[in-house]
This record gives sequence, structure tokens and C-alpha cells, in this order.
Amino acid sequence: MSRTTTSLAAIAAIAALGLAACSSGATTSQSSAASSETTQATQASSVSIDANDGTVEIKLPVTRAASLDNRTFEVLAQWDVPLVAAPKKLIPSTITAYNGEDIADVGMHRDPNLEALVAAEPDLIISGQRFSKYDAQIKELAPDVPLINLEPREGQPFDQELIREVTDLGEIFGKQAEAKQLVDDFNASIERAKNAYDGSSTVMAVDVSGGNIGYVAPGKGRTWGPVFDLLGLKPALEVEGATDSHTGDDISVEAIAQANPAWIFVLDRDAAIT
Repeated sequence: MSRTTTSLAAIAAIAALGLAACSSGATTSQSSAASSETTQATQASSVSIDANDGTVEIKLPVTRAASLDNRTFEVLAQWDVPLVAAPKKLIPSTITAYNGEDIADVGMHRDPNLEALVAAEPDLIISGQRFSKYDAQIKELAPDVPLINLEPREGQPFDQELIREVTDLGEIFGKQAEAKQLVDDFNASIERAKNAYDGSSTVMAVDVSGGNIGYVAPGKGRTWGPVFDLLGLKPALEVEGATDSHTGDDISVEAIAQANPAWIFVLDRDAAIT
């Protein structure tokens, strides 16, 4: 595989999986692991996190976390962080750490089982993405449980928001060294992709689910769109008034062929959970 092909393939990994795609548990150095063990041993009794709705004080150590943000599953699994509750159908089939019967299933965001979340007695709830709209309701049901939402904020650089989330999770779970390694790998991957891209090859991004194809416009949505700005990609097609929906706008295969992109980035939503 050529250097260009390899690096452009890395673009897909960066966008689809965020920081977790840039590293695996096997790549963390022994010195990093030792550093985290030392950190955990000397960890403070609490940590303050600047979440989207204000500063949240979290008592440490966190031993019964619940996560509703599917961006976090890969990272938390790599760090061997146990969960007591999660929307299990949103967890990719490649992550097996949270398949157990002892983990409460919160259900899907369209009809969540918030009672199951509360009954799991978490000592921290990590919200985000489509579950964000239930934050106020969750706080009413579990007023004494800290809830953090680190969803990338509107108007902020997408890559920096991903870095913010992983860094904060590292602080919470005593995985500062591992978080730093992920961030370093992520930044290095971005630089490799930028250096490999010729600046002129056209790119199209699509979202595929249930047999439907959605065109994702540059800068739109929460996965492919931001990658255009991050890497300076030249779009093969620009549609005025394109939706900001994560599923994109309907597009035909004929329109894709007419746009004739050199590269097509595809997010197959069905493949992630089947």
C-alpha cells in the first residue's frame, strides 16, 4: 500500500473513531502505564471538570461509572474502566468489555430507560451526543450523582474538543499518561494525513444506514464534516443549504458518479453495531 493510500486511510480512522482510533491498548508504553499507576496511587480525593453546563466536582476514585456517550466506549475499554450502565446497542461489536449481564442497558436515545440508569447506582454519569437532551431529566432522577457532558461545543475546533474530552476522562480515571499518548498519536496522525494529501484531489463523504445514502457536506455534522476543515480537503460537491444533520442529505448514486470524487469516505452506521 502506498504512503498516500495509507495516510488517507488514516483520515477515515481519525474521523470515524476520534482519538481512540489512533491508538490501542497494546501501543501504550510501559513507562506510560507505570506513570498512570503512580498517578492513581497519589490521586486526589476529587477533581473539577469544566463540562458543557458548568464546573462539576467529582469524588475520586470513580468506581461505578455509566456512559451514554458512544465516543467514550473505545477509550474506556482500552483503559479497563468498568461501566455499570450504557446504551448497549450503541456499543460497536468490536468492543466486548461491556457485554456482560451486570451492565444495565439504558436503551436507545429515542426511548431510553433512565430508570435502569438510576437503578445501576452510578457514581458518575457521562452524557453526550443524542443523550444530551435528557441531561435535565437525569439530574432530576439522580440529583446527587455528578453528570458531565463533554460533547464538542458549537463554534469550537472539533479536534480540540475531542482532545478536551479524552484529557478530562484521563483526569477522572487516573489515566493521564494514556490520555496524553492518545492525544500525541492523534495529532501525529493529523499531520501525516495533511502531509500526504496533495491539496487537489476531491473528496466526498457519505453516511450509509438502512440502505439509505446521505451526503455529508463539508463542515456539517459531527463526524465527516469537520474533517474537511481539519485537513483542508477539497470537496467534490458543494450543496447550498446542506443540512447539519449527522445523517446528511439524500443523494443518488448517479449524483455521486457525476461529482466524480477521487476519494469517498463512508460511515457505515449499520456495520458498527451488527
